Amino acid sequence: MARHIYTPDLCWTGNSGSGTSSYKAYERSHLISGKEKSTEIFCSSDPAFRGDKSCFNPEELFVASVASCHMLWYLHLCADAGVVIESYVDRPTGVLEENEEGGKMTQIDLNPLIVIRHGSDPVIAQALHKIAHQKCFIAASIKTPVIIKAEVRIEGH
Repeated sequence: MARHIYTPDLCWTGNSGSGTSSYKAYERSHLISGKEKSTEIFCSSDPAFRGDKSCFNPEELFVASVASCHMLWYLHLCADAGVVIESYVDRPTGVLEENEEGGKMTQIDLNPLIVIRHGSDPVIAQALHKIAHQKCFIAASIKTPVIIKAEVRIEGH
């Protein structure tokens, strides 16, 4: 089997002049980039943890990674099955629960709205979500339950 290595670069940009001399002395801002990437992602922690709400945080990126991986597998499976997707929009949600040890993501809900071309089978389109979830590299790598609440519509209806 093939082995793939991923090496994004992460750079903390939040030194306000005194480094991490205290919990409140530094910003949580950081930058994710990579060789041969055309964009950078400005990140911070969640505002609940002294972060910048205008930036993505690790929890959002985690949820987006699961949703993105699922979508890419789903599109692949639909193409193989002859189901023509015209649009795919998802607004996933992730739940983080804090506890004595820190916390963890306790659930991710994928909420894709898929529009298929007239003549494509909506039953097959719906069923392919289960297979996409089983094949998703990210979902297979985490303990967090992923709930898929997909809605399939036929174009023009």
